[in-house]
Amino acid sequence: MAVFSRFKSWRTVVFTAVACVFATQALATGDEEQEAAAARTLLEKAVAHYRQVGDKALAEFSRQGEFVDGDRYVFVTDTSGVMLASGGPSVVLIGRDISSVLDPDLQKGFKQVLQTPESAGVQQAEYRWQNWRDGKVERKRVYFQRVGNRILAVGYYLPRAAPEQARALLDKASKALEQDEDGTLESINNLKGGFLQDDLYVFVVNVNTKRYVAHGTNLRLVNTDFSKVKDPEGKPVGLPMLEMIKKQPEGEYEYRWRNPVTGKVEHKHAYMRKVGDFLVTVGYYSG
Repeated sequence: MAVFSRFKSWRTVVFTAVACVFATQALATGDEEQEAAAARTLLEKAVAHYRQVGDKALAEFSRQGEFVDGDRYVFVTDTSGVMLASGGPSVVLIGRDISSVLDPDLQKGFKQVLQTPESAGVQQAEYRWQNWRDGKVERKRVYFQRVGNRILAVGYYLPRAAPEQARALLDKASKALEQDEDGTLESINNLKGGFLQDDLYVFVVNVNTKRYVAHGTNLRLVNTDFSKVKDPEGKPVGLPMLEMIKKQPEGEYEYRWRNPVTGKVEHKHAYMRKVGDFLVTVGYYSG
């Protein structure tokens, strides 16, 4: 009964876990490159071991040991979608058909992974998964390889954007607005020009009309009154930021907001700057 309860709690995680995003993201940072290299090395080690001993390796993959490295662990499914081994929290799904608990919209993406030919070698995908270290749902990149009718995989968590990255994006957006106002606003609204970087995005408000003129993730906010915006806990967001920028060219403000990557309401630290008649803002999430 306890195992069944644990499985039910993981069904929601599985729904998001297999919603793979196959598009390549921005170039990795130094830390991410190290994580990627470590994940790929662990996968290569697991594949080599599986080719040596076959299914005897599944038990080894499912316990703490040489195939678990921090947050990185090996997991295996067969080409029918049944979980066969896992060194992480998904161990509770071993023996179950993962595809059977998926929404119809997600089954297609998962089937594409299952149908990857062995000749394709190492492949990669992205999804959201609950980090067993801190319980947060975070972006994860997985390397996987098919061996016979088994698919072996190792993933790693993508780092959250840092304060320095938020400041850099604010600098970029501010300079772009000074050089090409209309083109920059259009690029932000069209998700072009590098103004959307993982969970970092730019939004711009006209300080005279108090209305959004550009937003990096939610176009429905454009032309709405920023001064009336409050966070999910009722804390004013728009008005204090507008008041602050009247008195100084730059500022910082903290509130809670929905993270577009995790889908959860999290703490957000916003950096803002006045550029002409615009309030330009970029914030990072701290979970």
